[in-house]
Amino acid sequence: MANAFKNALLPSVGTAGSNVYTASAGVTTTIIGMTVANRESSIINVDVELTDSSTSTTTFLVKGAPVPPNSALVVVGGDQKVVLEESDIITVTSDTAASADATISILEQT
Repeated sequence: MANAFKNALLPSVGTAGSNVYTASAGVTTTIIGMTVANRESSIINVDVELTDSSTSTTTFLVKGAPVPPNSALVVVGGDQKVVLEESDIITVTSDTAASADATISILEQT
């Protein structure tokens, strides 16, 4: 089984849900870290969702989480990990246009 460490980056996330990462075919992905940074000088609120494509189910990792000005929210980190199977999707939405940068650190296993 081959392992590859990667980053998925999405700048300027806004009010339309934006897919930050979609797990590739034949790949199991472990999210080992995820942050959402606030680019604004005022507080923003963000949602981070996980869609399990095999069951067509979407759940929130965080919902309406406040991110203070010029700082970041750690959505996944430390001892917490999130596993994605083929075609699962991580989506980020902010309540303010072009206000957030999303960064995901992942381990892909094939």
